[in-house]
Amino acid sequence: MHVRSYASQNNGGSVSPKVTPQNLPLAGIRVLEVGQVIAGPFCGQLLGHYGAEVIKVEPPEVGDPLRVWRERDLDGVSPWWRSIARNKKSVTIDMRKEEGRRLVKQLAIKSDVMIENFKPGTLEKWNLGPTDIHPLNPSLIFTRVSGYGQTGPWSSRPGYASVCEAESGFRYINGTPDPDTGALLGPPIRPNLSLGDSVAGLHAAFGTVLALLARKSREVQGQPGGQTVDVSIFESMINLMEGIIPEYDRKDKIRGPSGSSLTGIVPTNAYPCKPAPEAPTVPAYIVIGANSDSIYSRLMTAIERTDLIGPAYAQNHHRVERQAEIEDAISAWTRERTAEEVEEVLRAVSVPAGRVLNVKDIVESEHAQARGLVEDVPVPKPDGGWSVKMSRAVPMLEGCDTKTRWAGPELGEHNREVLIGELGLSEEEFGRLQQEGVVGK
Repeated sequence: MHVRSYASQNNGGSVSPKVTPQNLPLAGIRVLEVGQVIAGPFCGQLLGHYGAEVIKVEPPEVGDPLRVWRERDLDGVSPWWRSIARNKKSVTIDMRKEEGRRLVKQLAIKSDVMIENFKPGTLEKWNLGPTDIHPLNPSLIFTRVSGYGQTGPWSSRPGYASVCEAESGFRYINGTPDPDTGALLGPPIRPNLSLGDSVAGLHAAFGTVLALLARKSREVQGQPGGQTVDVSIFESMINLMEGIIPEYDRKDKIRGPSGSSLTGIVPTNAYPCKPAPEAPTVPAYIVIGANSDSIYSRLMTAIERTDLIGPAYAQNHHRVERQAEIEDAISAWTRERTAEEVEEVLRAVSVPAGRVLNVKDIVESEHAQARGLVEDVPVPKPDGGWSVKMSRAVPMLEGCDTKTRWAGPELGEHNREVLIGELGLSEEEFGRLQQEGVVGK
């Protein structure tokens, strides 16, 4: 465990303190992140939230591609970058150069965890794989995120979340069902985010923490504490797929898409409502989940359809057989009311119901504000800078201050702190490496 606390000095020479509260569970753990874009960096983000010191290695000049993805701020940097790279230290090293790889190896030797999401075999070609580093740091947790895992016939494929979501079966169950076959009618529906990357990053963070816990017991037994955490997007998505494999095995059922409902659970759906008066041309929907027996009875009473209560509707499997009848009754009732009116009626009788919110609704939500879910994080600039709203870390741990400590850093902001302060490079060597393009300026 590498416990440290010091100020960071950016390339412009100004000093900004980077303090990690020692009550965070991962305080004192150093993480070297050499991945880019989403899957590996999201893992690093989660570990950093809970106190790990995360040193992110980026290519000089351009940095992580995500710095300029989607919307860009006044300085040309993506606000998304400020979120996914929060609490991290940016070091720019060209890993394509031998001296750059030497620097990364030195950092790995002084770290507790190394996160990477290159194509399997890449770090081995650079002599930076586990067999190269574990002899020098036997306690290192080597967290590897890829499309399909480090072994197997698909391991050498480039792995993108969109493709892995398709091959995991996730995309097959998302879309409009063909009324005759139950299979997809048209293309599958993609959630408008890279779900597979984030899910893999979450699994990677979980696996890393498990490996850190296991390290203690392994070392007590005289074994090397380090190990490899092998995470794939493909398998992480399959891990979300509930009972589809056992259902296929035991009942020969291939679950297909179900539109806005959920196969085998009734009623739970998105129901049409009257448009809100302030937006009369915008379609409105409300999601109702009344799939437990007692909640179902309360729902039917609230919408004055007690004729749909009784032995024929008593349990979920009864309601599945009468899904169309039940869904039509609910839709007929919601269509005559705005979503707000539906919410008011159903919440009064404890039936789970909620409007379909957009990001503006969420940021302005009284509940999100009461929970402190959205933070304002400063982005310091010579002219004063600005702040960026981002979601805070969850879960909330009692007695731990998990608020964001600083926004995603400037490119190479921590070069001097890490390479001179930690690795012990001289000013002369540091300057030479900058001139030769090994280290960013």
